[in-house]
Amino acid sequence: MKNIPITLAFIAITLLIFSQPIIAQGYKLKKVVIDAGHGGKDPGTHGKYLNEKDLVLKIALKVGGYIEKYIPDVEVTYIRKTDVYIHPKIRAEMANDLEADVFISIHANALPTKTSVYGTETYIMGTQNTGRNFEVAKRENSVILLEENYEEKYEGFNPNSPESYIMFSLTQSAFHENSLLLANYIEKQFKERAGRRSLGVKQSSLWVMWATAMPSVLVEIGYLTNPKEENELKNEQTQDYIASGIYRAFKEYKNQLESIN
Repeated sequence: MKNIPITLAFIAITLLIFSQPIIAQGYKLKKVVIDAGHGGKDPGTHGKYLNEKDLVLKIALKVGGYIEKYIPDVEVTYIRKTDVYIHPKIRAEMANDLEADVFISIHANALPTKTSVYGTETYIMGTQNTGRNFEVAKRENSVILLEENYEEKYEGFNPNSPESYIMFSLTQSAFHENSLLLANYIEKQFKERAGRRSLGVKQSSLWVMWATAMPSVLVEIGYLTNPKEENELKNEQTQDYIASGIYRAFKEYKNQLESIN
């Protein structure tokens, strides 16, 4: 087993020490970063008709639009608003530099070997890297491999190596409760208001959430490899329902934190 680089372990420990859940008296949620997954040379997953990068960009812009319109006191920052590639390290750095209160990353799922699977899933940072959770982690983290000198940029992290995921356990508890709260609100909205099949909240070691110093969720809005679900996701009304569900969950989360005296 390779040794975990000292610098990477130091970053993890620093995040754990200084990144505490943000629930405090008088707290106001002021900044949210919305991340449309993939983009540019990285198309993400795909179905027969849809590419993940295009679909999630539409959803991300809709979510941000709802927040800007109905919660104008919250500053919305988009990781991307066009079809461009931005690697995970930059995505996390953007959110950290802004000192955002929440990071919401939007993706679409795929399981080519089992096309009957469908439904939404919302992931939070965790180390339960077994079965399909680990497959999701490897797939979403594999974009790192598109980078030149990725081993140097990511301090030796290899998305396909189980040993590389050991480092994530160092920061498992940072922002866990807040991330879980938001994730539960999102899946509740999908199930009860947006008419989606919710597969629930799950935990996995996803680089972009590990590297963001704030509560973070990664939302999988459906399976493009399921023909029926892909057909539904093509529909703009379905996209609106999903985006409004994420928006309402965000609003509920904000109200919950700010109600604490």
